[in-house]
Amino acid sequence: MQMPKPAPFFLKEPLMSVSMYRLSVPVLLRGLGVLQRYVDLAEGHAQDKGLDPQTLVDARLAPDMFGFAAQIQRASDTAKNTIGRLSDIVPPKIADDETTLAQLRERIAATQRFLHSVDASALDGAQDRAVSLSAGKLKADFNGSDYLLTFALPNFFFHVATAHAILRQQGVAVGKLDYLGPFDTKETAAA
Repeated sequence: MQMPKPAPFFLKEPLMSVSMYRLSVPVLLRGLGVLQRYVDLAEGHAQDKGLDPQTLVDARLAPDMFGFAAQIQRASDTAKNTIGRLSDIVPPKIADDETTLAQLRERIAATQRFLHSVDASALDGAQDRAVSLSAGKLKADFNGSDYLLTFALPNFFFHVATAHAILRQQGVAVGKLDYLGPFDTKETAAA
């Protein structure tokens, strides 16, 4: 499946002065933090309701969709592979064999540790880096900024949002603020 071409004007202008690091690593870390919160909420829900946590690990929105565990695995893979594609860093390989909430929590933590290890300079010039994707029917060529902004981040957040929807469908008390995560705000003193 060929990716649709973006509108002709899309990303033809320079990306201001925001670094590729700032556009990727902190954003991915924030989303992984949201997934950690989801695992905690799933665990609490299972305990409170006397449910087997495996029910939530295996839950899916539709029979032909990935379940909760696979949504976390795909988000983790997208986060680490995005940095790999935008730099010369080889991302860690993590087997997709998590079957418990504790294992999913550790996978997220391992991905977070990897992202925290990335120096901002590793992504210098990444906006112009050639990125080619080939997975099944998907084949696409991007420059780094188009890859990050039109594929990697939307794909990452698709899996975060789907994990959210699965838990909500299963009766877990997750809402929009859980999805948005904590806000990084700057407080200013009143003059």
